[in-house]
Amino acid sequence: MISLSTFRKLVIGAALIAAPAASFASVFISVGFAPPVLPVYTQPLCPGDGYLWTPGYWAYGPGGYYWVPGVWVQPPTYGLLWTPGYWGWGGSAFIFHAGYWGPHVGFYGGINYGFGYGGVGFVGGRWEGGHFAYNTAVMNVNRTVIHNTYVENVHINNVGNHTSFNGGRGGINARPGPQEMAAEHEKHIGPTGMQQSHIQAAQFNRGNFASANGGHPQMAAMQRPGAFNSAVAARGAQPGGTARGGFGGQAGGAARGGFGAQAHSQPSAQAQAHAQPEARAESEGRQQQARPQQQARPQQQSRSEGGHPSSGGEHPHR
Repeated sequence: MISLSTFRKLVIGAALIAAPAASFASVFISVGFAPPVLPVYTQPLCPGDGYLWTPGYWAYGPGGYYWVPGVWVQPPTYGLLWTPGYWGWGGSAFIFHAGYWGPHVGFYGGINYGFGYGGVGFVGGRWEGGHFAYNTAVMNVNRTVIHNTYVENVHINNVGNHTSFNGGRGGINARPGPQEMAAEHEKHIGPTGMQQSHIQAAQFNRGNFASANGGHPQMAAMQRPGAFNSAVAARGAQPGGTARGGFGGQAGGAARGGFGAQAHSQPSAQAQAHAQPEARAESEGRQQQARPQQQARPQQQSRSEGGHPSSGGEHPHR
């Protein structure tokens, strides 16, 4: 006889496999316990002009919470910025609100993902003059190769807060402001095909699961999707992804309602079926948003391997 927990895992797995990309936004997952805290990691060097940073986060699948590494990706088109997804307490379960591309950065739960995403808006760069300009105060960019850069020192209020969810007991207490609410009603584009492949690859790697790595993934971030040789480990990660203090079934969060995860259908453009919260890299981010200008395709990217990064190392989530 199949247990209720096993049945729910089978339902989730079927939903994730069967849902095509076009209908992905209509499926989401609710989980009865909180995701682990965000790990601390170093941002890899930007691989080339036009790449934008997308923070890592804890996703959820049939095997529990697993880490999706932070990664540099190319946006769908010129002028778009990435709003990270986040877990939010819905009153009886944690619900994942999926990330998206749009002209402005919207609400992402007040979570401090680091590297320009300090909880409100984005201060890691902006679109200008046909290029994306990088703020090297918070972005790891080789300025000898990428010249469209600037320096703007920023400050955030929740430095050191590694909480990965909004609301509920122990969660971030934040609500969307007027600019974030306005961004909510703009036209959005979901994760690109490359991003979706990145998420799927993360789910198939057992070492990314919190039950295996204890919340300290060996592959916390990488330069590009599939560039495993560029992966950087989280602080405290153990070789081979062995658990360090493991989370068991709770994955680091207190149980809420005592149930596992459930797949739901709902015509929501915000919630999706691959849990996406975020990593605790670190960064300094002022509560403001980068503003794009025009719509066009990003230019061909130059590759910058090595060189002199402008802001390497772990950002202030120590």
